[in-house]
Amino acid sequence: MFKIRLYLYFATTVYGSNVQLLIDKTMAQKKLKWYKLFENWEEAKKQVPLNSLKKVRIGSKTICLAHTKEGFFVVDNECTHMRASLTAGRLNDFNEVICPWHDYRFCLKTGEEKSGKNARPLLTHKLEKTTDGIKLGVYEDEKPSEKDEFSY
Repeated sequence: MFKIRLYLYFATTVYGSNVQLLIDKTMAQKKLKWYKLFENWEEAKKQVPLNSLKKVRIGSKTICLAHTKEGFFVVDNECTHMRASLTAGRLNDFNEVICPWHDYRFCLKTGEEKSGKNARPLLTHKLEKTTDGIKLGVYEDEKPSEKDEFSY
């Protein structure tokens, strides 16, 4: 599993979007489990004010919910470098969450590490409005991230 992740990280870095499309197709084949977070967007905006982060626990998984000027984003809460809680970090003006321990920056849209320190990308999750409310889609078979041995 680790070798596959390393290869995919290398491939996305070197070959770019073509490999990302392959990854997106693979993720699309996995089954999403949906969890209701809010009744509507107004409730979401009250509970997660603009430019803030909120920790959400879904079963045994912890998720980071971010509210920026571009909207709401959901990523795994653990930094892929040393597993620090990203909700203890901060947001910047580039739609990135910054790890509180070593200032690793991750794009909230793609999960890509942007600080150039070579950490694995974060897993991103779907957030959708349904007739039932605002729901979070989490891939059922995802495992918690491990410490990234190749970043510094």
